[in-house]
Amino acid sequence: MQQDDNPNINSRSSNPEPDVSLSTSVSLVDYLLVIVRHKRMILLTTFGAAFIMVIYTLLLPNIYTATAMIMAAEDDKAGMSAMMAQLGGLAGIAGGSLGGPTKTDLYVSMLKSETVRDPIIDRFKLLDVYKAKFRSDVYAKLNSTAVINAGKKDGIISIAVSDKDPKRAAEMANGYVEELSRLATGLSMSGAGKNRMFLEERLATAKADLARAGDELKDFQARNKVVNVTEQAKASIEGVAQLKGQLAVQEVQLAALRRQFTDSSQEVKGARVGIENLKAQIARLEGSGGTSSIPTVGSVPQLGQDYLRLMREVKIQETMVELLTKQYEMARLSESKDLSPFQVLQKAKVPERKSKPTRSKMVIMATVSVFFCTLFFVFIWEYLSRLPVEERKRIKTLLAELAFRKN
Repeated sequence: MQQDDNPNINSRSSNPEPDVSLSTSVSLVDYLLVIVRHKRMILLTTFGAAFIMVIYTLLLPNIYTATAMIMAAEDDKAGMSAMMAQLGGLAGIAGGSLGGPTKTDLYVSMLKSETVRDPIIDRFKLLDVYKAKFRSDVYAKLNSTAVINAGKKDGIISIAVSDKDPKRAAEMANGYVEELSRLATGLSMSGAGKNRMFLEERLATAKADLARAGDELKDFQARNKVVNVTEQAKASIEGVAQLKGQLAVQEVQLAALRRQFTDSSQEVKGARVGIENLKAQIARLEGSGGTSSIPTVGSVPQLGQDYLRLMREVKIQETMVELLTKQYEMARLSESKDLSPFQVLQKAKVPERKSKPTRSKMVIMATVSVFFCTLFFVFIWEYLSRLPVEERKRIKTLLAELAFRKN
């Protein structure tokens, strides 16, 4: 009877599910109530952080950035290509040794070296400017104030120097360019001078060997008068002599490359491949007739063979003298050049505007960060304040355990 008299009880027991829409609206209202309840603290904290950040940024000094841009100069191949073409297979080797895509990386490494930075430090008295006790501290400071990068596509090297003094920033960026030019030019001139001296010695030896071979051929002709040699044999001998001369010059080139690069470098490997190719060509022309280098072009009398041997020696020495002379002239031309090894695309100018700090951006980021951190703190605080006493005790115990384990 009591159950019939209270139908509301049955309706509540048969519909235990809560009203989702009501719960959601209440939850959103709760969030807004929390914000409104703690609005004073939120506003004071946010505006206080903004005010402090404004004062902090105003105290920061202005930093100015000056940028210089350079590009590795291409080798002067216009005047040399004709001579290099006459050197047969040496053109590719010489082109690789004169430079390539790695020259940009080399210049970047040189700019970051102590050899370039030491004159910069002494010239601008950076030990005093940065208030550093040791030179190593200035090196570390320059790693952040002097940013040196190379473009991956265009190979342009940019030298961006940041400093409180805009004039000093521009002078330091240009100073990097000047010191790099001095170092690179010195190394280039030194290498060209060594190559010239090396080729000069080889050329003198080749000329002496040519004179000796010529004298021997003249003596042979004087003793034996006229020797009848087939035109085919002469043509084959001249072909072998030309290849032998190129082989000797390539061996000279390989020796010069070994003084500049390691045996595992691409330049040395390329020179070795060229030498092996020439040896294979010479072997095919000479034939397989023992160890003699006289071409097997038919039956030639012994007297004719001796004459061919002497003529071949003369041709070889003539080819060597001709090719070494061209290389020697190229080395002299390279040594006499008074050109910078790179092109200056942009000299650093005194910057008119500061590059940093970006005060407005710093204030906005700090204000937004503090605002959201304060909201998070308020919601956590409100959540903890509504927990039952037992839950709070458990949280305190958990925090105590964590603190104990850390200690």
